[in-house]
Amino acid sequence: MANEIRCAHILVEKESQAKEILEKAKKGESFAKLAEQYSIDGSRRRGGDLGLFKKGMMVKPFEDAAFALQKGEISGLVKTQFGYHIIKRLE
Repeated sequence: MANEIRCAHILVEKESQAKEILEKAKKGESFAKLAEQYSIDGSRRRGGDLGLFKKGMMVKPFEDAAFALQKGEISGLVKTQFGYHIIKRLE
């Protein structure tokens, strides 16, 4: 398993909104554009790109979901204390 992975994410507060965005992402809409449009996180300016991170740098539910993804794969909804994340593994 990779030591470091690179992911992008979209973070929103409402589950209903997260579900709508996830549908759009799964249908092939640009993940980066969706992040810029909807995410409440600072990474939105980079299309949701969080850069490289190692285990222990992110909250556990986020980390578990991110490290389980294959390159190019998009997660389901991941709930943390920050809200609902949709994660895409970049590399």
